Amino acid sequence: MTDDAYLFLVEDPAAPLGVPPTAVGELACMDTTAVRAWLDAQGTSATSPHLRVVPPEATQSIPEHAERLPVPLNDEELSRLRHRTAPESIATVENELLAYRTCTAGRAELLTRALAAGVAPHRIAELTGEELTTVTAAAGR
Repeated sequence: MTDDAYLFLVEDPAAPLGVPPTAVGELACMDTTAVRAWLDAQGTSATSPHLRVVPPEATQSIPEHAERLPVPLNDEELSRLRHRTAPESIATVENELLAYRTCTAGRAELLTRALAAGVAPHRIAELTGEELTTVTAAAGR
């Protein structure tokens, strides 16, 4: 397995291999000289329906004869790519996990603010569903 994602070209745009980079959202690598030169050499563009990208763990799915280029992705880009290439059942659960992450972002700060505002620890636990020990531990922060 490689550490890089790969851009590659498919002959049939209906092929279920990888995903078009445009479906993943903005990828910084698409604005690099190397990628632009590779696209030019292939006679294609970043919006071509023949252009695909796969995460590092899926490079074995690239057809042997396909033109390909390794591209580095940052953690956020790689996460979006993996989400986009996941089967629908997994993508649905991943969406729920992302929503959970969004909801819990700043959790410790919120607990600390609530305690500082004078909300009783047992009431915070009741409202948040957090364990009382978790709430009282936030008081020590």
